[in-house]
Amino acid sequence: MTTATLLTDHPAWTVRADGTSCRLLAVGADAWFVAWDGTRLVPSKLGGPAVNETVAAIETEPVSLPPNAPRPLTAALAGLGTVHRLPSPTLWEAITSGLLRKIIRAAQARALYQRWITAYGAAWDTPAGVLHTVPDPERVLALAAEQFTEIGAALHRKALPAAAAAYLENGDAWIQLSPDDLVKALQEVPGIGPWTAACAAADFTGDYSVYPHGDLAVRTWAAKAAPTAALPEKPREFEAAWSRWAPDRPQLHALTTYTLAWGIHARPAVIRHP
Repeated sequence: MTTATLLTDHPAWTVRADGTSCRLLAVGADAWFVAWDGTRLVPSKLGGPAVNETVAAIETEPVSLPPNAPRPLTAALAGLGTVHRLPSPTLWEAITSGLLRKIIRAAQARALYQRWITAYGAAWDTPAGVLHTVPDPERVLALAAEQFTEIGAALHRKALPAAAAAYLENGDAWIQLSPDDLVKALQEVPGIGPWTAACAAADFTGDYSVYPHGDLAVRTWAAKAAPTAALPEKPREFEAAWSRWAPDRPQLHALTTYTLAWGIHARPAVIRHP
């Protein structure tokens, strides 16, 4: 049996009582319940026939890992088998999650994201119970300052509305951009810095060659996956080494994707539904 691993870095992923990872995927009026069966993603349409196509998973194989990276690291990562990742179905969802994830730890970001979508996003009945989507830009622009504070999102009461307004104006053009150009365009929005822009672009396009490779999560999990590899600890030195080991986009994408997947599966899940 071929080994497969699901990358659940996006905070929309939840874990049911039976251990099954699942999430709600929404595009316009269409929604799917997507579950991981241990080897593949299984989407189930909610409601009537689909108008929009569901987003396809990005599959990355161990053969894509760079041969120049430290052998202890790539050997540990290759044990994950094929890594599957589901990109955000809309750029707006990717921007929202990128903003809510900045500065705080992953578990805190997941909890904040779930509070945000539960309070203000559309609700759908799914096999895992009621799940929510991100509130659309118009809804975000209509929120009062205290509504951000009530759920612990006061830090984002300026950045999220600014991003919502910019998305309504530029979203159609943004989704046509290359991953690199998308990172640059998003940074023109007040409140979206380089880290958030890179995370959002990687999430939406599925191209993790634009992910912030000096990020604490990447450095932490690489060091834990290969404790004998003596990896650089400082962000800039680490990022330089990362790019040197993976000189082309597919290798850089694979090295980052696998490292994040290794880290997520090395720690317990934190968001559960019955």
